[in-house]
Amino acid sequence: MTNISNVEVIAKNLIEKESITPKDGGCQEYIKNELADYKFKHENIDVENVKNIWLRKGSCEPLLVFAGHTDVVPPGNIDEWNTDPFKAEVKSNVLYGRGASDMKSSIASMVAATQRFIDNNPNHKGSIGFLLTSDEEGPAKYGTRKVIEKFKREKINIDYCIVGEPTSSKKFGDTIKNGRRGSLTGNLKLIGIQGHIAYPDLAKNPIHFAGNLISKLNNYEWDAGNKYFPKTSLQISSIKSDEVASNMIPRSIDIVFNLRFSNELTQDDIKIKFEEILSSLDCQYEIIWNCSAEPFITNEGKLTKILQKVIKETIGVNSNLSTTGGTSDARFISKHAKETVEFGPLNQTAHKVNENINLKDLDNLEKIYYAALCEILL
Repeated sequence: MTNISNVEVIAKNLIEKESITPKDGGCQEYIKNELADYKFKHENIDVENVKNIWLRKGSCEPLLVFAGHTDVVPPGNIDEWNTDPFKAEVKSNVLYGRGASDMKSSIASMVAATQRFIDNNPNHKGSIGFLLTSDEEGPAKYGTRKVIEKFKREKINIDYCIVGEPTSSKKFGDTIKNGRRGSLTGNLKLIGIQGHIAYPDLAKNPIHFAGNLISKLNNYEWDAGNKYFPKTSLQISSIKSDEVASNMIPRSIDIVFNLRFSNELTQDDIKIKFEEILSSLDCQYEIIWNCSAEPFITNEGKLTKILQKVIKETIGVNSNLSTTGGTSDARFISKHAKETVEFGPLNQTAHKVNENINLKDLDNLEKIYYAALCEILL
């Protein structure tokens, strides 16, 4: 009979706890119990209907924090899964289940690596922390954001933070995220004058203004990017006009768009330029902005070098630093921690039907986190 590794046991137990955002499903209590014999103190920092937990062993510097989320996205159509998404199952050395990639496997690896590290090095220097939330896949209003605000008030400083997002792209270990682009969404209403299509001189067609606007935006270069960030991009996700008859010009049109922007710009820079372009159209408009994330970067330093070193030594892969992809809770942590990076398994099945992780990758992820602990705390 094949021996099951500790990290596999923990990953399976976490996957089988149904924790569709913002529910935690008992994951944090389970992790607290896993670390109870390792002198971790815990604090529940629940806000609204969101569960957050802070676990810490030690009081000395440096403080290395493992951060992640216990919530997962819904499984979608259960009939499309080859396994029950909340019954962890291994087939051909691949572990299937919701959260297997994003990111219960990372949390399991963090916990197992920490247990092994403390068993082998009971008198290590520094401190180890776990910051976990059930509000990452949702609005992210009452999770890590609130915990970091509390840390700032209480002067709990973080030296190094590893967020377990699935960052690997084509093969496990190839990508470390040392930053993320900002995300700014605009809800724009262009207002014209409703009228009969046969008498366009008596109306004002907002769709035509939208065409001019899109042309100007497509031809405008927001920035050239830099060493860490690609140039800022704008994408339109929705265009919808008033429901009118086929022989009518609508009064208004609603456009939803998003900019993923580099640290060459601020959201205010974008808003000023955007409204400057809008004003040139001579069209009445209303706009509502929502910035869900500011860009952040952790420059190449001790933590990025350590991770690149231990990944190379463990699995022979050269890791690249990247800022691509969507948003993560690292955007909150990076404002407080000295160094923040994201590293985890392949992201190819994250949020998909039959989400999975190869057991070899799972074991190697635990080994990489363990090696990082050794580099920083020994």
